[in-house]
Amino acid sequence: MPPLPLRLSALFLALGLSACDDAPRFTQAEPGEARSGGSTTVRKTDQNAFSLPSANLPPSRRVDFSVGNSFFRSPWVIAPSTTTARDGLGPLFNTNACQGCHIKDGRGHPPGPGDANAVSMLVRLSIPDAPAYAKVIEQLGVVPEPVYGGQFQDMAVPGVAPEGKVRVDYTPVPVRFKDGTLVELRKPSLNITQLGYGPMHPDTRFSARVAPPMIGLGLLEAIPEEAILANAETQAKAKNGIAGRPNHVWDDAQQKTVLGRFGWKAGQPNLNQQNVHAFSGDMGLTTSLRPFDDCTDAQTACKQAPNGNGPNGEPEVSDNILRLVLFYTRNLAVPARRDVNAPEVLAGKNLFYQAGCQSCHTPQYTTAANAAEPELANQVIRPYSDLLLHDMGEGLADNRTEFQAGGRDWRTPPLWGIGLTQAVSGHTQFLHDGRARNLLEAVLWHGGEAQAAQQQVLSFNVEQRAALLAFLNSL
Repeated sequence: MPPLPLRLSALFLALGLSACDDAPRFTQAEPGEARSGGSTTVRKTDQNAFSLPSANLPPSRRVDFSVGNSFFRSPWVIAPSTTTARDGLGPLFNTNACQGCHIKDGRGHPPGPGDANAVSMLVRLSIPDAPAYAKVIEQLGVVPEPVYGGQFQDMAVPGVAPEGKVRVDYTPVPVRFKDGTLVELRKPSLNITQLGYGPMHPDTRFSARVAPPMIGLGLLEAIPEEAILANAETQAKAKNGIAGRPNHVWDDAQQKTVLGRFGWKAGQPNLNQQNVHAFSGDMGLTTSLRPFDDCTDAQTACKQAPNGNGPNGEPEVSDNILRLVLFYTRNLAVPARRDVNAPEVLAGKNLFYQAGCQSCHTPQYTTAANAAEPELANQVIRPYSDLLLHDMGEGLADNRTEFQAGGRDWRTPPLWGIGLTQAVSGHTQFLHDGRARNLLEAVLWHGGEAQAAQQQVLSFNVEQRAALLAFLNSL
């Protein structure tokens, strides 16, 4: 290891990091580290930082990106309508456009006090598994609530009752650092009111989910399956309490069980199916893969409402529109990192590793040579995720299974772009339900397999905490 620059050495010593041969691990940025998305990386740090096409996407292919963006951004309307390319919204829905949840292609948030709708947060519903539902569980991963289905929809077209309203209340949870600093976390509780179709099953499980950012999804899809499975094998062999597991989920197109990698519990296998289920659940739009509205048998007005299907039963979202939206979502670029050689950022990176965060937030991959889009192939990327399920403890548990994910399990979310959340989304609310109001709170909610890492962070003094946050905000 080369000698530390004087300023860096002094900072590391002040932060309790040794300058000996085996520590700290990083004294300068790694080659190419700032380019989180490889050659696809863009350099943008304002509110549009998450909305740009891959940097290596040629002009001839940016037309499809722009058209896909228009269908992602623009509202759908109620059928029947003269706008036949965009009609069919509902009958039940959560939002009228993809951008309604993924605002500026960024991160959603829970409803604030007085919000009439939980627009960029949805609530999953299910009831406990039972042998009689084996086929349903195989294909849906859950047993939907009998009356309200698998997703609670708080909006509806005229003549159809919305399923109800969602409110989130919070209880303070104090946490104290070793140096005496007190932090007050907030534990959410969901309140479902104004039910439109009568009471729910008494054993209904609820799971609030905010919309995740859209960047780098095509690159995550291009990570070889064997690399994800190798993460699980490596963690199992280490026997250090970290034991990530892949989720295996139903592929609607292939009609078989495959590796899951998208969604808060890795419940979707690929981007096209993720998009299809979002069109269906979030906006009530049919596709060739899901050619039915999201209505249960108990919701007769929903089933009888007009739809936007074509004269010969063509779905509301045509295969061509679906293709364009898929192209758009695959090619939303990851912004470059900032200040990768700043002393405080390097010190924070060492503390990140010292706490063991990299055990789950796997820094680097090389995408497959046969990626779905040529621009995404053979890229060295740094998403900081193993895409595996981990037991995150009772504090974060939703007690709702999803395929092979248990009630305390969550997929490790990628960290790239996380430092630009405020610039893009106008807030810093993190974790699956947005309970954390900043990155430090998000870290402190880690439990289960991440308990040891959380305890390490609780031992950090104020300077060390600032350095860790400087590193995270550089991502």
